[in-house]
Amino acid sequence: MRASDVFDLLRDGEPRTRAQLAEVTGLARSTISARLDALVRLGLVVPYGGVSTGGRPPSLIAFNPGARVVAGIDLGATHASAALADLDGRILGDRWAQLDIAAGPEHVLSWVEETIAALLTESGRPRTDLAAIGIGLPGPVEHDTGRAINPPIMPGWDRYDVPGRVQRSYDVPVLVDNDVNIMALGEQHAHLRDVDDLVFIKIGTGIGAGIISGGALQRGAQGTAGDLGHVFLPRGAEVTCRCGNQGCLEAVAAVPALATAIRGAGVEVAEDHDVVPLVRSGNAQAIQVVRQSGRDLGEVLATLVNLINPSVIVIGGALAGAGESVLAGIREIVYRRSLPLATQNLHITTSQAGQRAGVIGAAALAIGHVLSPDSIERAVEVSGLAVAE
Repeated sequence: MRASDVFDLLRDGEPRTRAQLAEVTGLARSTISARLDALVRLGLVVPYGGVSTGGRPPSLIAFNPGARVVAGIDLGATHASAALADLDGRILGDRWAQLDIAAGPEHVLSWVEETIAALLTESGRPRTDLAAIGIGLPGPVEHDTGRAINPPIMPGWDRYDVPGRVQRSYDVPVLVDNDVNIMALGEQHAHLRDVDDLVFIKIGTGIGAGIISGGALQRGAQGTAGDLGHVFLPRGAEVTCRCGNQGCLEAVAAVPALATAIRGAGVEVAEDHDVVPLVRSGNAQAIQVVRQSGRDLGEVLATLVNLINPSVIVIGGALAGAGESVLAGIREIVYRRSLPLATQNLHITTSQAGQRAGVIGAAALAIGHVLSPDSIERAVEVSGLAVAE
């Protein structure tokens, strides 16, 4: 058992004694002590003040989330948010800005670098405390390289080396993923830590899904897993999607399509983002259109439920603000069309993390890398703290 295995037992934040760790692992006390010494020197665990019931006070050891910090960056089509977090995901400081992704990678990533520097200064943490950076992009991402691949709303970003650019200023690992994947991570990290099987659906200009199955984010062979927006929907068979195909879910149920449908019902909709306020104000036509979009989503999600059997489906993005109007339509179809065993404990709800899901998830992406077994073992080795088996 390696130092990272011992650390994993402490990551839940519950302090334990060396004797307890030895009992759980079956290792000798001397071996446990050697592993803990390495982790203590790295700062990942620290002595914890326990309450004695008589005699010597217990020698407790606990995870130290303040050992390092990570930066989480959520880049949207027209906005950007950044946060500094400790190794448990607690936000230490954040920033938000109007920022057009179409301005190109040099402009946008300069903001990212400057904002991280400002957050470190405000928190009083030196640059050496920064352990990793997580970034979410509003387009398809090749996860292994961190490069956007043919992103439709990101001119100048295609195959641009995002990690390499940011690492010119910060010599730390830079992890990049698409926005809906990091939102799924953010929702899980902030509100659903005990849930290993969940799907996060982002409904905005497009429709996408972040899939966490068996506790792990599922990206697929090329990183395109969860692209629900371009699944065929019979009701939209004659509608042309921006991708060039006909019948895509996005062409019928994404927010721009809903705005068009509401206008067709005779209701003035100045901007796409006016759809949710109309629903909240009780406009009957808007409610009917959004309810139908929920049914359309339900047609696709029913298949997804049968395939991967999640325990939670979370609805996020712009349309989540419509609340029960969209949820009712989704539930109506999912519960009717999915297998009873798959739905008996299925929970369908709107995002609790809301607009912060992306930045929390980007930080969680970075934390996952920093605290991975391989990263911990490399840190032990580089620091000359390797311990004998």
